[in-house]
Amino acid sequence: MIGKDYLARQAATLLRLAHLTRDRKQSASLAAKAADLKARSDETPLPQDLSPKAPDVEPKKNGKG
Repeated sequence: MIGKDYLARQAATLLRLAHLTRDRKQSASLAAKAADLKARSDETPLPQDLSPKAPDVEPKKNGKG
């Protein structure tokens, strides 16, 4: 799955290119593609936390109490 960070970097690159080009049609096309990537980024769920989880710890039962 493509992550939000990747889509954001791609959109930023397209916007920079749109700003640098002198061809208005090309610039508009690049800006539209950047907007599309931004919309996809908004739809992409945040990645799940896949880091190791601490084991459940229960106090020892020593028969007293």
